[in-house]
Formats: sequence, structure tokens, C-alpha cells
Amino acid sequence: MPEHPIRLAVIIGSVPGSSTGPVIARWFVGEARQRDDIRIDVVDLTTGPPLSMARPTWPPKMSALETISPSLAAADAFVIVTPEYNRSFPAVLKNAIDWHFTEWHAKPVGFVSYGGRSGGLRAVEQLRMVFGELHAVPIRDVVSFHGRCFDEHGRPHDREGCDAAAKGMLDQLSWWARALRDARAARPYQT
Repeated sequence: MPEHPIRLAVIIGSVPGSSTGPVIARWFVGEARQRDDIRIDVVDLTTGPPLSMARPTWPPKMSALETISPSLAAADAFVIVTPEYNRSFPAVLKNAIDWHFTEWHAKPVGFVSYGGRSGGLRAVEQLRMVFGELHAVPIRDVVSFHGRCFDEHGRPHDREGCDAAAKGMLDQLSWWARALRDARAARPYQT
């Protein structure tokens, strides 16, 4: 195992009660766990204290965030697992993003998307703008699922292609995570 593996927070950004998001996230986490250069922390927005769709208060109530904020702060990189709803991403994910700020700074963000004909890519395009505003670095390559892509055992129908897509995105994410972690250590990031 490398001396300093990157800490990756995989954020399941589906609505509470979703069945598809957790299946895709389990597959992706399984792919990431095969690597010895990554340590994974799963942040599941489909369970636990709800991040209300009501207008956020500032500062947010700690009971809703106490399980996710430390994971985001400690992460060197993020992967967002998101569906596409109405050409965008879910409100629960938007609230989780908006209730944090410095946790995202100078860290790479990868995306695993699903839903509809676009495979969630319209949600990813909006997330790229949001994370750019938060001084994060969106990764170019995306893992995207169109239609029903998983079998009853939680495996992609095109396992070889999906595994290759996940590996490519994780390679990019790992490179950026190391480069940005080293840069933050040498010179703290300023906004």
C-alpha cells in the first residue's frame, strides 16, 4: 500500500429511499476498493438525518451534518453519485453542497451519473459549474449509466466497459488529488 493513500469521499446524492443510487454506488465503491492508493469514506445522503429541502439556515443545524461534515473536510477528493431529475440533480445533494464551503476548496471531484436518456450527464454539467464556483476541480471523465444497466446482482451488464470507465476516472482523480494535496501542503489555498 502506498505510504499516503488519498482519502476519497464517495457521496451518494440520490433522494432518500432511492434504490438505484445505492446499487450504482456499491458497484463503484467496489471498483475503487481494488486500488491500494485510495481509502474510501461513503457519505450516503439516502439514509441518516435528512438534509431538509426547506430553506437552509445558517449555520446549519449540526444534527443534520455531524455525520457528513468531518468526512468532507478530511477528504482529498470526491466522487458524486447522482441521478438526473428534471435535467438537474436532487435538492438533497444541492443542500449538502451548499452547507459546506472550504471543504471543497482545491480538491478534485469526479462524477458517476445515471438517469434518463442522457445518463445523468445534464446533472453533471450543472454540478461542474457549482463545484467550479466552490474552487473545486471537476474531473473531465465521467462514468455514466443510461437506462437499466445493472443486473439483479448489482453488476453492470457491460462490466468490462464500466470497469474501464471507472478505472480511467479514478486514475485522473488520483493524479489530481495527489497534485492538489501536495500543493495545499506547500502553500495553503486562498480564496
